[in-house]
Amino acid sequence: MRSLLFCAVFILAAPVARAEVLVFAAASLKEPLDRMAALFDDVVVSYGGSGTLARQVSLGAPAAVVLLANVDWMDVLVEGGNVQPETLADFASNRLVMIGQAGAAPLTLEPVALQGALGDGRLAVGLTESVPAGIYAKAALQSSGLWDVVQDQLAEVDNVRAALALVIRGQTPLGIVYQSDVRISDAVVTVATFPPESHPPIRYVGALSLNADPAARAFFNFVLSAEGQAILADAGFLSPLVAAK
Repeated sequence: MRSLLFCAVFILAAPVARAEVLVFAAASLKEPLDRMAALFDDVVVSYGGSGTLARQVSLGAPAAVVLLANVDWMDVLVEGGNVQPETLADFASNRLVMIGQAGAAPLTLEPVALQGALGDGRLAVGLTESVPAGIYAKAALQSSGLWDVVQDQLAEVDNVRAALALVIRGQTPLGIVYQSDVRISDAVVTVATFPPESHPPIRYVGALSLNADPAARAFFNFVLSAEGQAILADAGFLSPLVAAK
């Protein structure tokens, strides 16, 4: 099974393996990373859930830059010797919000209010055991005393953008995503914001892989630069220090 998964990783990566710099990035980073990549020649970004990307890198996927939305998954890569630990850097953060379709009323984070808004529908979240947005969502729901209310009504998906899409399409009445995701579509609105203390800090952390070259380092440095940070801020992201408060 491991060998089959290893082969699958390279089949999936094959169309972009010729790029000078292959970047693996959390799905929530798509808009700002696309803007940054467009400023460089031969930079290709592959997006997905941080857990999936980390597993692919650990199996040898040829990413030169790894940008994840969860420090625990980056720790897995550090411990596995898959990235250069001296290059580790936090480069952004976020806030966790509950969303509904456009026109939905604000929601208090209380059991009765949530049950009323959810009805017989489901709550769209990332996989609560592996996708960072899902991990943060579970922690926030538990901290807020809401986990028992919704745990049997979750629609768990493999990345935060998939959770967003479920609400956009009206397949679920509510979802939990990052505040930066809400900017993607006018079809959704924020109905509640989880207190930062209700979940672990949302840390976006990056590193260079063992096969990174100077071109990869240049792109990663740009992400960390004032210009890169401005692009992230324009897309609704926060600095790690702001989000930790």
